[in-house]
This record gives sequence, C-alpha cells and structure tokens, in this order.
Amino acid sequence: MRILITGASGYVGGVVAEHLVRAGHEVAALARSDRARERVEGLGAKAVPGGLRDLDVLRDAAAAAEAVVHTAVDYTDPEMGEIERDALAALLGGLNDGGAFVYTSTGLVYPDTRGATVDEDHPVTAETSPMPYKVLGERRVLSAGHVAATVIRAALVYGRGGSGLLQGLIAGGRRSGTVPYVGEGTNAWTSVHVDDLAALYVAAVERRTPGAVVNAASAERTTMRRIAEAVAELTGARAVSITPEQAAAAMGQSAGVLTRSSPMDASRARRLFGWAPERPGLIEDLTTGSYAQS
Repeated sequence: MRILITGASGYVGGVVAEHLVRAGHEVAALARSDRARERVEGLGAKAVPGGLRDLDVLRDAAAAAEAVVHTAVDYTDPEMGEIERDALAALLGGLNDGGAFVYTSTGLVYPDTRGATVDEDHPVTAETSPMPYKVLGERRVLSAGHVAATVIRAALVYGRGGSGLLQGLIAGGRRSGTVPYVGEGTNAWTSVHVDDLAALYVAAVERRTPGAVVNAASAERTTMRRIAEAVAELTGARAVSITPEQAAAAMGQSAGVLTRSSPMDASRARRLFGWAPERPGLIEDLTTGSYAQS
C-alpha cells in the first residue's frame, strides 16, 4: 500500500514508519530538512521535501497515497493548533475517496477522572482537555466522510530510550540530583511501548475500520511517584515530593498534567485490531531496559 506519513523524523513517527516499511508498504515521509530526509530514508521511506506549513506539498502527497498516517506534532509550539488545522485540511483534501487516514491523538484529550478508568465513549471536549486542538483534530478527521478514518489516543509513550516527559525527568535528575513528583504522587498513568503502539498503526492501516477511535495503552498502571523513583534509580538522583505551587512555579501550566490520573482501557483496540501489547513494562524499561542502556 502507498502510505504518506508525517512526523517520521520524530520519535513515534519514526518507529511507525519503520514498522510500516517492515510490513511491506511503500512509505513516503514528509521531511522538512536535510537531517529529516536522511533520517526517513534510513528507515526505508521515500522523503517528500516539506513540512506541515507546506499545504500544496501535503495535498499533492496525500493525493498520491492510498493512506495517510499523521503523527507529526510539536506540543511546545503555541501555534500548533493552527498549523495542524490547516495541515489536516490539506491532507484530507488531497486524499482520494476511500483512502485510509490514521490520526494521532493523546490520552490527554480526556478530562482528569481522578483514577477512574476511561474508554473511548467517555466524553471529551476542547474545554476540558489540556490539548484542545487534538480534540478538534479528531473531529475534523472523523467528520471527513470520504475517508476511512481511525483515531488513536496514545497513553504515555515510552521505549527505545525516548519520550519527552521521561527524557526531561532523566536530564533533570542528572543535572540537579533530584527527580520531582507532585504531592504524594499516587496518581496513576497508563503507558504504551512505542513498538507496541507502532504495531497498532500498522493494524489500523491494514484493517480499515471507518470511524474507529481506539485507546493505545497496556494494562499496567504506574504512579507518578514510582516513575520518579525509577528515574532517580537510573540517574543516581533522589525522588522528591514538591507542592503543586512549586510545580506551577517551575513548569507553568504544564504542571497540571503531572497530577492527572485518567487510566485508559484499550480493550477496543484489542477487539477491533487483534492488538496485544507484548513489550516490557514502563518501569522495567526504565530500570533495566532501553533507558538504562542509553
């Protein structure tokens, strides 16, 4: 199958592209720099020069594909909502009738349920989500009636020594000698190994299920304190509790994310796509796996 992927020079997108190529698909990957081109070509994909702001490039590349996998995102860019809105319009406008479109969302679209498990039927709104443009992106993709759209809501992604949150905690532990968690740190998160996540993307492309929204998470739940302790063990630092006020002063609005607890039920992905996470769990990977080896 001819597949266009965005974000293949990044963490999640790169692993997804690797899995798609390994599955025998013809993958074209958006690449906005020479470094990105080298990265995606090294994965076995054909580089398409351009970025998310190059709308004509997106439209033409989507028109030449049978499926689009959209993983590109920069959560630190304050303009990302507008960038993605326009990019989705171009990608969806270019993709021919009946094409598959897999959209990368996040478990952060759910409101904080204080530990209650959420499935895909739990209401999400832009007003209650820390990532409102992801809620809007989901709606745009699912309302495009000419494509077979699938939305994947990923839990905390880990593995291969990556993940912005985990890398940030590791770097902070090595620099300062401490790894913080907020309050008692008992809020639990679900997570998903990046290779297990990539396997779900391959299944979603190959087993088109129009209108499907699926959570991507293993059954394991891990408290933020346990994550901090594992990172502290890895870096030779100390896990320390900080107050919500201290967290807000250090991290601004993003501090609120660290106190959330909305564990995700991924049984729908298992049922629709036969998906079965099989990689080592988060703590094992942190303490003895890819993070310990990197």
